[in-house]
Amino acid sequence: MTGFPFDALVFTPHDVDLARSPLAGKVDAETYVLGAFNPGLTRLPSGNLLMMVRVAEALRTPRWDGHVHSMRWADGACHLDAWPLQLVDTADPRAVVMAGGGWKVAALTSLSWLLPVELSPDGRHVTAVHYDRAIAPAESYQCYGIEDARISKVGERWLMTTCSVSPERQCTTLYTSHDALDWRLEGIVLDHQNKDMLIFPGLIGGEYWAQTRPLGDGYFAYPPGSQWRAGPSINLARSPDALHWKPHDRPGIRPHAGTVSTARMGGGAPPVLTPDGWLSLWHGVEPSGTVGIYRTYWTLLDRDDPSVTLATGHTPLLEPAPSLTDPLADRMYVSDVVFTTGLVDGGDHWIVASGEADLACRITHVPKDSIG
Repeated sequence: MTGFPFDALVFTPHDVDLARSPLAGKVDAETYVLGAFNPGLTRLPSGNLLMMVRVAEALRTPRWDGHVHSMRWADGACHLDAWPLQLVDTADPRAVVMAGGGWKVAALTSLSWLLPVELSPDGRHVTAVHYDRAIAPAESYQCYGIEDARISKVGERWLMTTCSVSPERQCTTLYTSHDALDWRLEGIVLDHQNKDMLIFPGLIGGEYWAQTRPLGDGYFAYPPGSQWRAGPSINLARSPDALHWKPHDRPGIRPHAGTVSTARMGGGAPPVLTPDGWLSLWHGVEPSGTVGIYRTYWTLLDRDDPSVTLATGHTPLLEPAPSLTDPLADRMYVSDVVFTTGLVDGGDHWIVASGEADLACRITHVPKDSIG
């Protein structure tokens, strides 16, 4: 037990029917579901909840004939690219990492697409899986897949950001919808390696606002004794139309020097407006092994200026829960990861959607009085 009123995996790889996958019949090899995880979350007009689940569909046997094979979508079909085993690193089962060069270059052994999964209003039960509305790669900048949806409703329109992956760029793309079920691709809104874009569900000062997380290989140090640690942080951007974004001059949520748990950090769920300000859930990563330990933390931001932090919880709100994934032990390929991607009001509690162990969708009811 994890100590919450409700905390369970509500959708797992076992629940995905690959016969109805948008890749079905378009891959010349056997595939399986590596993970069904990191779900965007919103409430539908009907009152039910919708998870937009990232399905990582992977090659069952990526190695043959002295090569390891990656998956790439192009021209309406999935292509298998062969890489000589002696020239790549395959320690991470999710990627093929090229040897040499001045930076990391990788291909993927899976291709991610998005599956709308409808839940009961409390998020406890699946009521429908909308394979007919699945979102598959459509442009060249998505040839390695579409990852980690985040959904916000601004006015009468739903906005969904995703990470689109390709050799061209690892970019943020925007989809829009009038009902949160039928989505239109609007294109790239943030360029290379700016991930975890979370749009605030409401205008601030007449503008759209978003949390962003640009990555890089080099950072400049804070002065000795600073409360902040140099490295990835959660920044802010503003837009007149949700398509054209200007970085905000003031920083957003920064990693604290006093803990290794925020050595790497990024946005989790799109913020929700409360009487006290914007509630933001984000992930902090403690270095450990190949992937690190991912936990969820909370910060309260000023309602009129989200660059102003009002309060932060330094104790994790959510931690990885091995007891939840024990029944899936034979499918585990990473551990110590909870990656929160959705937050909805449930009355006296928050309904929090997360990816657990890059494997399954976790729904947690977090009492509101446990935050603050």
